[in-house]
Formats: sequence, C-alpha cells, structure tokens
Amino acid sequence: MGDISNSNTTNQSTVAAFAILEEMARVAEPSRVTDLANTLGMPRARIYRYLQTLVTLGYVRQDPETERYRLTLKLFHLGQAIADGTQLTAAARPIMQALRTQVQQTVTLSIPEASGMRVLDIFRIETPVQIVTKPGAVLPLETSAQGKLALAYWAPVAGRDLPEPLTSQVAEARRKGWAVAPQETLPGVNAVSAPIFDIEGRFVATVTIVGSVQHLTPEPAEAFVVAVTRAAREISAELGCMEYPV
Repeated sequence: MGDISNSNTTNQSTVAAFAILEEMARVAEPSRVTDLANTLGMPRARIYRYLQTLVTLGYVRQDPETERYRLTLKLFHLGQAIADGTQLTAAARPIMQALRTQVQQTVTLSIPEASGMRVLDIFRIETPVQIVTKPGAVLPLETSAQGKLALAYWAPVAGRDLPEPLTSQVAEARRKGWAVAPQETLPGVNAVSAPIFDIEGRFVATVTIVGSVQHLTPEPAEAFVVAVTRAAREISAELGCMEYPV
C-alpha cells in the first residue's frame, strides 16, 4: 500500500484508521506496529496511537505476551449486520410501500440495538403533522412502540426489570403481537408497530405505521392493526420465517 501520511483528505485520521484495519485484514495474522508503519508509510508513534484507539473501540486487541495486534470479530459482526439490514430492507420495501398506500400514513422500518430502535427506512406521506424522524435515528426502547416490541421479543433486552406502567405495556404488546406509543416519542404523534422475525424465529425488526393522534388514535382502529400485523407477517415470510411466532 502506498504512503498515505501526506494525504490531502479533510479527515486524515479516519483515512489512517481504515488503512490500518484494511492492512491488518489483508495480512490476516497478528501485526507489529513497526510492520504496519513500514507498509503504510506512517510514523510508528502515529500507528501506535491509532491502534490504541481501535483497541478502546473494540476493533483491535493486543496480545499481552507478543505485543502484536489482531482484529477482533467486531468488524465481522458489523459487516454481518449491514448485510442483514440490506436483505431486510430489500424484503420490506415493497410491502412497506403497499402498506403506506393502503393506510395513507407514514410507514417505518426499524431494527433493535442496545441503545434503542434504529430507523432503517421510511415511506412518508404528506400530512398536516409531519413526522420529523429520519433514517438513522434511534428511538428509545421505553417510549416507542418499536422499543416496547424489542423489550417483549428481543433476547438481549427481554425480561429486564421495568417500571410500571411499562411492564404492563410490554406484556400487553407480547400478548397482542403489536404495540402503540401515543405521544410518547413525538408530541401529537402515535405509532402502531408489529414485530418482524427471521428464518429462525428471532425478532429482527419492526414495521410501524406513524401518524397524527387525530387519525391514529391511542386505541387505533382495527384496520390499522390488521394492516400493520399483516405487513409484519409478509416481511417475516420474505425473510424465511415459516411460522410467525405471534
């Protein structure tokens, strides 16, 4: 690899960090600071600083005996999550679009993370009350319809101790197979959400109808519930889920 120490990029630190990761992946064996510095044409001290940052972030680990550095599986899991998300989005988009047309409300797709439910995709509809949430936003587990489903079905957080009335809401979401959050995430806005499961029956995402509480009331009309749960089942089937768990 060529010398990148004099790169004109506006963010040389990011370029250097990725160069180190890519070189370590190419070599596929524990690396020494000196070897990385020679290959990448960067000062040894600079390589060492970046490696320490990558260790702190969990992407790299140092062997205490050999003092060499190797990649952890964090990058693999990140790549796998991206691949899974791409497959999920491709499967969900036609169904989400049809759902938006059917209910004439905004429809979103979200995936669970430790910090909350991350919005992957949105099909909007123009209404007097605009939904300002954007793809990439993270919704709290405790105050979103999507999050309540994660607390009900997602293994990493399901079963945790929760305060009332959230405990009852999560239990109800699990019993019904859908959840609502009137004016909890955004003032004047409600959401009705249903869980999506993969080929192994694991909770992987939610599909959600979002709209004004004027139209999507705290006790949503049956038509909304039927539509969103049907969409969740269809997306799950596209992901290979043969027997919807709800």
